[in-house]
Amino acid sequence: MDIAIIKYNAGNVQSVKNAMDRIGVDAIVTDDIKIIESADKVIFPGVGEAATAMSYLKERGLDDTLRNLKQPVLGICLGLQLMCKRSDEGDTDCMGIFDIDVKLFPPKDKVPHMGWNTITNLKGDLFKGIKEETYVYFVHSFYAEASEFAVSETDFILPYSSSLQKDNFYATQFHLEKSGVIGEQVLKNFIDIK
Repeated sequence: MDIAIIKYNAGNVQSVKNAMDRIGVDAIVTDDIKIIESADKVIFPGVGEAATAMSYLKERGLDDTLRNLKQPVLGICLGLQLMCKRSDEGDTDCMGIFDIDVKLFPPKDKVPHMGWNTITNLKGDLFKGIKEETYVYFVHSFYAEASEFAVSETDFILPYSSSLQKDNFYATQFHLEKSGVIGEQVLKNFIDIK
């Protein structure tokens, strides 16, 4: 099985590759559109700033490539946010795979949302074998609105969509590569999706 991890100017790409190595799955880090299009599965991670990342993706045609993929695609953290319609971060138009907005947490509490928190209302293939109220690791100041695409929810200041799914597109706001055995299980579940 060929797994492509999208290489772009966003952090944590190598960390995701290392997580794949830990679960015994070989993956290639690439920005080569032909390799991405021919991969069996595509992982779109990211840590960084939305406007800069979208600009980089557009310059290289990677936004259209990702939007048009038919195989399973998994966004992680900034990857999830860039798969949404728009982001408050830099007032950025994103890819629009999920027709929802990404908003800045209101400054009522500590922002960013950093550390371990629970996921609830788990649905679908990503969460096979994972229990409600399981703890995973987050680092973010922006969140995807609660929506019909949510396959997990988290409460931090307000309830929001901590994972999304639509057709062949999956995404988690939490860092799978930093979430220990639970993150590794979600990655394995993604690899098992047909």
